[in-house]
Amino acid sequence: MPSTPTHRIIAADAHSVPRPFRAFAVRSEEPVHAMDARSPWGQVHRVRTNFLGADALARCAAEGLARTTVEAFSEIEHALTSLDELAALMPGVSDPGACIADALQLTGVLGDDAASYQRSLDTRIDFLATCGAGFHNDVGRHWSRCLFWTLALAAADVEFVMPHAGLRLALLPGDLLVFDPAMAHGLCRPRDLGQAVAASFEQGPDRLQVFLTGELLLDDAQWAALGAPWLPVEEHERRGALDLTVAEFDDRSGAIKQLRAMRDCMKRSTCHVDEAAA
Repeated sequence: MPSTPTHRIIAADAHSVPRPFRAFAVRSEEPVHAMDARSPWGQVHRVRTNFLGADALARCAAEGLARTTVEAFSEIEHALTSLDELAALMPGVSDPGACIADALQLTGVLGDDAASYQRSLDTRIDFLATCGAGFHNDVGRHWSRCLFWTLALAAADVEFVMPHAGLRLALLPGDLLVFDPAMAHGLCRPRDLGQAVAASFEQGPDRLQVFLTGELLLDDAQWAALGAPWLPVEEHERRGALDLTVAEFDDRSGAIKQLRAMRDCMKRSTCHVDEAAA
């Protein structure tokens, strides 16, 4: 009988913030938070799942690769799937959706209501294929209000790295991560010591990685419960915050470019809400 999945919380709040800034924050492209921002969530959750055996992992990874076309380093491609399709790929798993939802619920990021985690899976679930990943973040559209989850299907000799949180986390197939996509993140080889090096992913049987992935959309109360409430931009300006929504990262090191050009990013006059959405 499978053992209980193991859950680990990794601190990701000792942020290395470049001068002249003293903190990080995230603004939103959505009108509801046009004049607000939140701090990044200072944790990464890792759940070591055990409901997928080697055969199911291999079948799912092969399907993800068949639906995507990834050739060059740092290319990332999504392919929409569904829980019904995943069930067909996992004949030995009675209810893949319930298994993923249970693993997500261990993190507690949406509270204790099991239905909240299931609804997130019913909304959207993708295959994600990549050949390593240079440092980037994901905050466009509504993603400043989301946490991301990824379930590794094929991930050999690779680390999940958040350079500004000093986090390097070795991945194995079956690992489920929940993290804040506002923080720069990438996939690196352990030997490259936290650098995303294209040459390290150019050849070999493990050059590609495959995941299942989705979003966990949080309301304002849930962000507050995680310690990252939405606050007026003036509060973040007082803290000397750099807006990660407009930051540009060096894809190898994660270093933030053109820092002085973003000095006024936490002012009402620099609101970047999509006018069409508003």
